[in-house]
Amino acid sequence: MNDLPAIVLVAAEPSGDVIGGRLMVALTRALGGKVRFAGIGGERMTAAGLASRVPLSQLSLFGVFEVLPQALRILRLVRETAEEIVAAKPACVVTIDSSGFNFRLARQLRRLGYDGPLVHYVAPQLWAWWRPAKAAALRRWYDRVLALFPFEPDFFAGHGIECRFVGHPAVEEGYGAGHDPQFRARHGIPPQASLLAVLPGSRGSEVKRLLPVFAETVARLAARIPDLHVVIPTVPTVADRVAAAVAGWPVAVTVLRDRGEKAAAFADSRAALAASGTVTLELALAGTPFVVAYRVNRLTAWLVRRRVTVRFATIVNLLMDREIAPERLQTDCTPEELTPAVERLLLDEDERRRQRRDLEVALGRLGLDGRPPSERAAAEVLGLIGDRRH
Repeated sequence: MNDLPAIVLVAAEPSGDVIGGRLMVALTRALGGKVRFAGIGGERMTAAGLASRVPLSQLSLFGVFEVLPQALRILRLVRETAEEIVAAKPACVVTIDSSGFNFRLARQLRRLGYDGPLVHYVAPQLWAWWRPAKAAALRRWYDRVLALFPFEPDFFAGHGIECRFVGHPAVEEGYGAGHDPQFRARHGIPPQASLLAVLPGSRGSEVKRLLPVFAETVARLAARIPDLHVVIPTVPTVADRVAAAVAGWPVAVTVLRDRGEKAAAFADSRAALAASGTVTLELALAGTPFVVAYRVNRLTAWLVRRRVTVRFATIVNLLMDREIAPERLQTDCTPEELTPAVERLLLDEDERRRQRRDLEVALGRLGLDGRPPSERAAAEVLGLIGDRRH
C-alpha cells in the first residue's frame, strides 16, 4: 500500500463527508484501485477507504462565536494535520468546503513547505457575500477550485482564481428517483398520514438553535392537522441529540439514521421545514416543497449582514431572483412565522404545485445534466496531478 500514490482529503462536516466519499469512489474507479487515502472525514469517507485522524463531530461548528471557544483546539489540530500531510508527501491534497478550517490548513501546508497540488472542492460563495481575504487565500494557496454552480468559474476568473465547474454532488444521491411504495411500511408510518420532513441541520450548533423553534412549530401544526406525522432524516454527528429532543413531541416522529432512506423520505413528504444549506437543493431535486429557516448568534448575524451582497439565502431563490421557497431567517425564524408558511404547503395543493413548478425551472438553470459531478471532480484532481508531474 505504501507504494501507491496517496491523496489526502479533508472534510470538516457531514455535507463535505458526502462529497468526499463520492470523490474517493470516483478516484478509486479511475485509478483501478491503485490509490490510498488519508485525511479527515466521516462515515461516507470511511466507507470509501479513509481512516480519519479525528472524529468529524469535533469539527462540525458554525458561526464566529460558536467557533471561538474551540479556537485553540482547532488551531492545534490544523498544525498537527498539516505536519502529518507534509511528512507523507502526498500526490495531491483536496480540502472540501468548510473554508474556516480548510483555508487555515492550506496556509499552514504552504508555510511548512508543501509544494504539491492543492485543490479546494466547493467554491466558497463569495458572489453571495464578498470577503476579500478568502479570495486572496484561494489565489495564494490553491492551484484549483472546483465549483458546484455553472456561473461560478467566471466570477472567480475575474479575481484571478482558477475555477472549474463540476456540478452539484446532490444529483448523485438519488433525489428525484420517485416514490418508494414500501417506505412508510418500513417505518410504521400510516398510509393516510400527512408527512412533514423536519431538517434541523447537521451541526450541533444548528440543532441547538433550531430544534426548539421547530418543536413549537410542529406542536402548533399538530393542533391544526390531526394526521400529521414528522420524519427527521439525520446524521451521526447529531442523531442521538435529535432523537432525545423529539421524544416528547406531541406528534408521531420517525427519526431516520440511515442516509439511504433520506431520498425516500423526501419523496414521500408533502412538505419540509429545513435549515438553510445543501439540504434545500436536495429537497428541490426531490420535488418536495419546503420552507427555509435559520438562526445564528446575534453577533454572528450582525457580521454576516455587513458582508452579504444578495437578497436570498437559498440557492433556488437566488437562481430565480425571487422567493419561490419561503425564507424565515433570524428574527423571522419563529413558530409564529413558520407555522402558517408550512401549513400552506401541507394543505394547499395549488401552493404546492406552484412551488414545484418553480423548483423545476430553477434546477434547469444549474447545468446538472451529463457526467456525474464526482467523476468530473476526480478528472480535475487527476489532471492536476498529471500536469504537475509533467
